[in-house]
Amino acid sequence: MKFSKLGAIALSSAVACFAMFGSANAETLRLSHNTGDATTWHKGAEKFNELLSAATNGDLTIRVFPNATLSGGDQMKQAEMVSRGALDFVITSAINVTPLVPEMAVFSLPYLYSNYEQVDATTGGEPGKKMTEIMASRDIVVLAWGENGFREVTNNVRTIKSPEDMKGLKMRVAGPMYIDVMNALGANPQQMQWTETFTALQQGVVDGQENPIGAVIIPQRVYEVQKYLTTWHYSYDPIFIGVSKKRWDSFDDATKEKVQKAATEAMIYQKEITRKSTEEGIAFLREKGMEVYEPTAEELKAFRDATKPAFDTWAAKVGDELVKSFQDTVAGAN
Repeated sequence: MKFSKLGAIALSSAVACFAMFGSANAETLRLSHNTGDATTWHKGAEKFNELLSAATNGDLTIRVFPNATLSGGDQMKQAEMVSRGALDFVITSAINVTPLVPEMAVFSLPYLYSNYEQVDATTGGEPGKKMTEIMASRDIVVLAWGENGFREVTNNVRTIKSPEDMKGLKMRVAGPMYIDVMNALGANPQQMQWTETFTALQQGVVDGQENPIGAVIIPQRVYEVQKYLTTWHYSYDPIFIGVSKKRWDSFDDATKEKVQKAATEAMIYQKEITRKSTEEGIAFLREKGMEVYEPTAEELKAFRDATKPAFDTWAAKVGDELVKSFQDTVAGAN
């Protein structure tokens, strides 16, 4: 009797400890992304943690680090850290990975896409699978595609209706391809970390920037420091959840399945809220005092023609075969 009482006490203590501290196998993994904690990127990351934690009964949780804090604010460095296993997970956009994987620029080639149907046909089809293979060869396992969105242009100098209106504007850009695009338009591109951009816009260090409405311009309150917006849809930018191959290989098959499922569902959610925010965004930005210009088909053609040299330069870097597979898929989605 004495033993059974002691046994019961020991068992109840073990249960209490478990409730307090979780499983002895519990592990917290780190996820980095390079935008603020109000963005749909961050909401997608939080959803990933919520789903994975539930699926593993708390054995795996994700700690989310916004603003690229784990890479010293360097948004390009995150992918490289995941590639060598210094970081577990990343949510980042294709354009941020181009220093490590130039082929990822294919998604963002100027005026490749006209609508979401074409986008979804590539991320959900053979082109998306091919990009996943290329990323895996750099030791990053792409689990699911989400959305940054169509990148629109804002500035504080004038309404942009034509390529001529871009001439001489100091434009903050995220990566090398956008430098070439801005040069083709006669603008003065300045590559800059996102974490430094708001202040640079506020202080007039740069005149403008380009980013998606739902994922960045609204949640990062760009409208507070920019007057003019043109919906030129000049480039599309997907995001993805990636995991280091080193970390992925450490999971057993059952865990891999749970991680994959949580990532897929989290990015479906992230894409939905991004598109909803984008859809409602124009009216919201006008309410906030921005002057929004929506170009005509003829005006968009002028931008497309002007950015063709940048398209050709980057298509050559990406590889003709890969570009053709994207173009064929886009054409088939019309």
